[in-house]
Amino acid sequence: MAGTRQFDESALLEKVLTTFWQQGYSKTSMQELAAATGVQRGSLYNAYGDKEELFLLAFDLYRDRYVSEMKASLDHDDPRTALQAFFNFAITSMTTGTPSRGCLSTKTVIGTEGLEEPIHSAIQSLVDDIEEALFVRLSQPDATSRLNLPAREAARMAVTLTRGLVAIERIYRDKKRMKATAESFVKVLLKGE
Repeated sequence: MAGTRQFDESALLEKVLTTFWQQGYSKTSMQELAAATGVQRGSLYNAYGDKEELFLLAFDLYRDRYVSEMKASLDHDDPRTALQAFFNFAITSMTTGTPSRGCLSTKTVIGTEGLEEPIHSAIQSLVDDIEEALFVRLSQPDATSRLNLPAREAARMAVTLTRGLVAIERIYRDKKRMKATAESFVKVLLKGE
């Protein structure tokens, strides 16, 4: 039947996501996506239009999972435990795989000069979601009484640290170093730590 997709879209998007995550947006071609998915390049163009649209669909999948898992990591009664779990989650996410896969959002932003608006907006929205989840957790009374700065600033600094950890992961590939840095940050952020 004409116009009917002859492939499992969810499986295809998983493979697209993996390819973008391993190689980065700018270094991934439609031919490589075709090879990774087993779907001919022409069929990908017919179904999705272009590489940007495929990236955005795969990024939505990534974002939904990441935000859900990140929020779950913050769901602890103690703010110190919540922050430690958040950083452990972020570090594990970027150090998974052989070689480690890094951070899809940061890899895309840094690896692409003149990023197209829809992709820029999608990544900015993810970073905003991360900051907002941290802000919500750090705005709870048990945390605000222990913070050395306002909750919004603490959330923004934590997001910034995760972006810096991405660079440290790429340079040193040392999970212990990353965890020690995150632990130091938590000690500085919370009073009496």
